[in-house]
Amino acid sequence: MIFEERIKTFVALGEYLRTPSTALNEAMSLANAKNKWFTIDNIQRSLDSIASAFLDEGSLKSWANQYTFSDSVKTIGVIAAGNIPMVAFHDVLCVLIAGHRLKIKLSEKGAVLLPFLLNKLIDIDSRFSDRIEIIDRLEQFDAVIATGSNNTARYFEYYFGKHPNIIRKNRNSIAILTGEESIEELFQLGEDIFTYFGLGCRNVSKLWIPKDYDFKNFTKAIAQYQSLMDHYHYKNNLDYNRTLLLMNQIPMLDIDFVNVVENKMIPSPISNIHYEFYDSLASVRNEIDLKKEEIQCIVGSIEALCNVDFGKAQSPGLTDYADNIDTMSFLANLA
Repeated sequence: MIFEERIKTFVALGEYLRTPSTALNEAMSLANAKNKWFTIDNIQRSLDSIASAFLDEGSLKSWANQYTFSDSVKTIGVIAAGNIPMVAFHDVLCVLIAGHRLKIKLSEKGAVLLPFLLNKLIDIDSRFSDRIEIIDRLEQFDAVIATGSNNTARYFEYYFGKHPNIIRKNRNSIAILTGEESIEELFQLGEDIFTYFGLGCRNVSKLWIPKDYDFKNFTKAIAQYQSLMDHYHYKNNLDYNRTLLLMNQIPMLDIDFVNVVENKMIPSPISNIHYEFYDSLASVRNEIDLKKEEIQCIVGSIEALCNVDFGKAQSPGLTDYADNIDTMSFLANLA
């Protein structure tokens, strides 16, 4: 397949995702049945984002044309995460648009939707059947893209360190507030915190706030996310984490559906959001520099520090590479 044909096939996949489909609805229902964190609404959000941000013809061509690909076809092993719906799609897109073969090991939590879309891709152009393989064990490959926890990353580095690789560890996102944010901006921040129940690396898990910050507007703005309490697993996490905080006499902001806790750590448990006071933005910059390997996105309106606008953390574009590692450049430059 030549480059233009690969682009054309993914554009057709985008058109499929924008069109009502009984088969797609059934796949979404099965994915939800196998993993209750993958609600139908969250699956639909992910698919809509992929169709609009990744599979728009103009955006796709503009992005891919920045790179020069050789005719040398490599076999790329992808070890996929499964924390949010379709989280590995961007890696799949990169590998196949670059003209390589894909061997993908799926997370047990996310083993429904991606195979469905890969089969749809093959339906659109059967030549992709020779370029796509879903595997249980990764063998006979030229390069690896692996995403996991800090613990699994050590194993990845041991097994794959001698091969060209991208190995991703745990990351979370932060927001820096000034106290001057509008209700609408804080509502959008709620999207960054609560979309996908906060399970993604692009979800905000910690707030940096000025001394004497008044949480009144924040509490008012995020009240519309109260429906999170309707989700059984989220409610269980909330109750468990709140009990731990109470038992340990750790103060928290009293909001029904989320525990807002002063804590220096960037990662926070499901249903918790951490915050830390700052004296100056210079001190925040220093903290970010020290912890940059833990941070995926920095949300806010302070141009000198933030790289994502309020409400946009879970709406990445084609060039928003995980861990700021250009996946397409990596694939284009494989010897």
